[in-house]
Amino acid sequence: MKYYLMVAFMAFSLSVNLTSCSPDDPIGEIEQPVTPNEPDNNNPDEPGNNGNPNEPGDNNDNTDNPMSNNLKISIGEVSFNVTLENNATATAFKALLPMTIDMSEMNGNEKYYYLPGSLPTASSSQGTIHTGDLMLYGSSCVVLFYETFSSSYSYTRIGKVDNPSGLSEALGRGNVSITFEIQDKE
Repeated sequence: MKYYLMVAFMAFSLSVNLTSCSPDDPIGEIEQPVTPNEPDNNNPDEPGNNGNPNEPGDNNDNTDNPMSNNLKISIGEVSFNVTLENNATATAFKALLPMTIDMSEMNGNEKYYYLPGSLPTASSSQGTIHTGDLMLYGSSCVVLFYETFSSSYSYTRIGKVDNPSGLSEALGRGNVSITFEIQDKE
């Protein structure tokens, strides 16, 4: 009898672990998108703006700005800085920002969210997942890890929380609303 209970428990545990970001999960909607600050092309006093939207200037273009690989994650009143990877996935993710999403709890070590579309991937087995890793599972599942553990799953790196101290406490153990936005370091 113990053998059958143990086998049933192991089968249940395995099935729960294999559902992490499964393709059968519904794609959620972005609940409260944050409106980006659009430059006022008619205001010549705006930095880098010469008043003509068709001529070069700052115009809030982050593609040539070395500071644009800095992301801010806000969870309630707490925020964390993330350094984005220099890859196509991070660039595509950055293009979606700013956004506020409700991330779901998974396995007591991660929060995940299905984007409405796919991002480019270059997945590989990470071996060890670290607290603060921001990754993509498949082509549309954004995952923020808040515990360190070993994994045989393959992910594409998006970025890493610079100082993950307090991340686990801020995320809590249930679903959570998180705002992602580009931040220029001062």
